[in-house]
Amino acid sequence: MSDATSAAVSSVSDAVTADTPLASRHGPGSGHGTGNISKLALGAVGVVFGDIGTSPIYAFRETFVGPHPLAIDELHILGVVSLIFWSMTLVVSIQYVSVLMRADNKGQGGSLALVALISHGIKKTRYGGLLVMLGVFATSLFYGDSMITPAVSVLSAVEGLTVVQANLTPFVLPIALILLVGLFVLQKNGTAKVGALFAPVMVVYFIVLAVLGIYHLVQMPHVLVALNPWYAVQFFMTDKILGFLALGSVVLAVTGAEALYSDMGHFGRGPMRLSWFGFVMPCLLINYFGQAAMILGLDDDMAAEAMRNPFFHLAPESLRLPLVILATGATFIASQAVISGAFSITHQAMQLGFIPRLSTRHTSEHEVGQIYIPFVNWALMTGVIVLVLVFQNSSNLASAYGIAVTGAMLIDTCLMAVLLIALWRWKLWLAIPVIVIFFVVDGAYFAANATKVPDGGWFPLLIGGIAFTLLTTWNKGRNLMRARMTEAALPLNVFAKSAHGSAVRVPGTAIFMASTNIGVPSALLHNIKHNKVLHERVVVLTVEVQDVPYIETIERYAVSDLGQGFYRMTLRYGFMEETDIPVALAHIDNCGGPFEMMKTSFFLSRQTLLASERPGMAIWREKLFAWMMRNAASAMEFFRLPTNRVVELGSQLEI
Repeated sequence: MSDATSAAVSSVSDAVTADTPLASRHGPGSGHGTGNISKLALGAVGVVFGDIGTSPIYAFRETFVGPHPLAIDELHILGVVSLIFWSMTLVVSIQYVSVLMRADNKGQGGSLALVALISHGIKKTRYGGLLVMLGVFATSLFYGDSMITPAVSVLSAVEGLTVVQANLTPFVLPIALILLVGLFVLQKNGTAKVGALFAPVMVVYFIVLAVLGIYHLVQMPHVLVALNPWYAVQFFMTDKILGFLALGSVVLAVTGAEALYSDMGHFGRGPMRLSWFGFVMPCLLINYFGQAAMILGLDDDMAAEAMRNPFFHLAPESLRLPLVILATGATFIASQAVISGAFSITHQAMQLGFIPRLSTRHTSEHEVGQIYIPFVNWALMTGVIVLVLVFQNSSNLASAYGIAVTGAMLIDTCLMAVLLIALWRWKLWLAIPVIVIFFVVDGAYFAANATKVPDGGWFPLLIGGIAFTLLTTWNKGRNLMRARMTEAALPLNVFAKSAHGSAVRVPGTAIFMASTNIGVPSALLHNIKHNKVLHERVVVLTVEVQDVPYIETIERYAVSDLGQGFYRMTLRYGFMEETDIPVALAHIDNCGGPFEMMKTSFFLSRQTLLASERPGMAIWREKLFAWMMRNAASAMEFFRLPTNRVVELGSQLEI
């Protein structure tokens, strides 16, 4: 196992302390049994299903008019809609909704939560490092996806204006850019105020999808024969190469499947399954089959014209403008969900030690998960604007879309394989066929999308590669820095005995923040060296982020009394929680008495890193880590420390 891999495993897995049994941990995300399942299911429609719900606007079209166009005839139309049906059934309904949603980490889902869950069981094996790296790479790919999704969704909806009136084409790009910029500007206000509008709009949108589909299905019910997988097989047998390449566009119909798993913690698996099987999936399938029925009912010339934007041709001419407005609203909501997801996954990665501290604002007094991270917001906005200006239309963007999604899906399949065999202990005769089926399906989608790399697929891979480099560099650098700091660490109990008689004690409490439970923090050493005083109560405080989403209040802290007024304290947080130290201290009374903020000083160590030739990381990565360290948000802001009670002491450190 490489050093970088070992460091990653240590960051995620070794956070579990021996005195805290995993089985005893649970938190707010553990379940939703007391909630109203119908209300939660309705909320899920508004928040979770926007990405996959807006796919009918462009997925069916791109299969026929994309980079590898197909003949618009009955064989190909029935073959494609059959592929869409079975892809949605296998990938979304079975793999994600039925299997992976059972794998919750105390109620939370997503690649990082799944990695944190199962790495605990295999952290002592050589495969643990590979598992963590896969999870980090899936997270990295998500950033590319979170740029492309708003761009392709909003742009495809606004392009519906050209179906209403062809001379509106010059206005498509400016309108899309205005909407997208407005979307990112609104993020600082949070989604709490507008969130109440999401569910009703999306419910209306899905109902309209179904109504439009039914209208055309009634006229051409023959298209329902495509429910038979033979039509997909026949399509492949007739056009082997084109059939394979068509998978790169068919997969657009299931983009957003991974979001269902990632957002499970907000609503619970029960309500989300109810929403999917009882409402969302039927509406989507009816619409796809309706698009196929409409095209089959037209003559060749009209079918070719309608295939340029079949979604909007579903509606009568007089209703196309309202449909464009509704679809634009739906894509706006879908984009909002993806951006919020980027904030959430960044917060998780920060807590697990893969991203430096970033300025984070909580936009709701009631919902912990509603956060706003300015750096991520403006970085995504810049990427989205560049995408729209470079690719110009949704068809070109669709060529770049898919590689990140299918890459993440393939990684989820790898994690699922470990889950079934190592954690759930499925019988091999059952686990292996299930794993093989999903590897074949997800692998085929990924391979088909790999052909898009020259046509734009390079962009999400580039973004993912940059993100992966940053995440692994930060993680490795932190571990190297901690190793260097503990090389000559003086045991705290020895220091307490020697310092007691050699320094003047002054009234009050001093809390020295330490990154590990080993040795004396450098800020404490510098304080006694330069100021030659010690407070009456000295607390060395370490914050540990565990590999579970939430920590029970009773398990929040551990305190050791070292004598002479010295204490070592550990605060534990879940990776979904806010690390608010003053709030935690207010509940602690067995550390020499209660903590009064106006009589407490917090001492922080700030290291200036110097790149060196010492073994560890390449020089360019050491310089990159030092740059990230300089630009990270202060520990004072991250830990919610009172600004007028913080003292920072600096030192230089070679890594």
